[in-house]
Amino acid sequence: MLYQNELVVDNFAGGGGASTGMELGLNRHVDIAINHDQDAIDMHKLNHPETKHYCESVWDVDPIEACNGRPVGLAWFSPDCKHFSKAKGNVPVNKNIRGLAWVAVRWAALVPVRILMLENVEEFLTWGPVVDGKPCKERKGETFNAFILALTTGLPCENPAFNEVCEALCIENDHITQNKIINGLGYNVEWRILKACDYGTPTIRKRLFLIARNDGKPIEWPEPTHGEGLKPYKTAADIIDWSVPVKSIFNRKRPLAEKTMARIAKGLQRFVLNSNNPFVVPEECSIPFITEHANASNQRNMSANEPLRTICAQVKGGHFALVSAHIAKHYTGVDGSDIQDPLHTVTAKDHNALVTSHMVKLRGSNIGHGTNEPVHTISAGGFHIGKDT
Repeated sequence: MLYQNELVVDNFAGGGGASTGMELGLNRHVDIAINHDQDAIDMHKLNHPETKHYCESVWDVDPIEACNGRPVGLAWFSPDCKHFSKAKGNVPVNKNIRGLAWVAVRWAALVPVRILMLENVEEFLTWGPVVDGKPCKERKGETFNAFILALTTGLPCENPAFNEVCEALCIENDHITQNKIINGLGYNVEWRILKACDYGTPTIRKRLFLIARNDGKPIEWPEPTHGEGLKPYKTAADIIDWSVPVKSIFNRKRPLAEKTMARIAKGLQRFVLNSNNPFVVPEECSIPFITEHANASNQRNMSANEPLRTICAQVKGGHFALVSAHIAKHYTGVDGSDIQDPLHTVTAKDHNALVTSHMVKLRGSNIGHGTNEPVHTISAGGFHIGKDT
């Protein structure tokens, strides 16, 4: 709940996802959004036309000028996470990018900010000094602890991180702001690692959420809504548009890599053939296609909503066939049945089968996961999850 005249500020605004979340929670628009990338700001403007936008570095925006005398009820910060994330591997890290979170201290020190929220990868808790382009393992978490001290009870000038925050905030000669940080900004701070699927989002993505407030009221965390004993997790199947045509894994101009095919095969074995509960694509979304079976030299498939190719008079029975979802029977010479018909008698040794779907990861030796599970984390470096049907 916001008080009258309070502002809502979205730093590192991106396309507007966090702003949309705040709008849904607060029932009002975000007042200020900041991002250095013009494409991100253009997208944010489309999604949030009532917001005042700054296409600048977060360090170049003056909080005092931006707020124009009004207090901030909620300031949101989602600083760049890639220089903390495990996904970065052994690539050298950038100290300045890792230090972007200090901008939260800058806002809290320069203007009245009642509630401050920060979101990042869980490795943000290991924020520490960088030595020769690598995080110093022996001092892991040292800078994060200094960040918390600055927001709460105070960061002593003897602390190794004090010079870093002064340099980041450009306050080497600003003794007033320095003293605020030394004495502490007086926030009550809590943080938790939350999993998105526990709150109704179909992904297992985990993120660190930090909340700081200085109004004396308790910090309240949402209770999980999905999981064991609660609502069932939303799954990958819930967000896949099964009506969208996709390329077959076979007969491609550029064949899939052998390792990719191996991963698909392993996933098929685990999540379909050996699964007690394989996901079945909704029948109305199973898109039929036409296959040609009289041309041994060049087997071709085509969409069912395209004009039919030439039918030769000499080919008995025609050489085109409609391929669509159906029930197959593992009996010699038995054709199976339509999936819209009642299932035929199931004997003691079941012989009915339907091709189903699973998710495959296009990297390493990972075999993917079931379509009836939340989607695994999608990294910014590229989409690496595929649907196999």
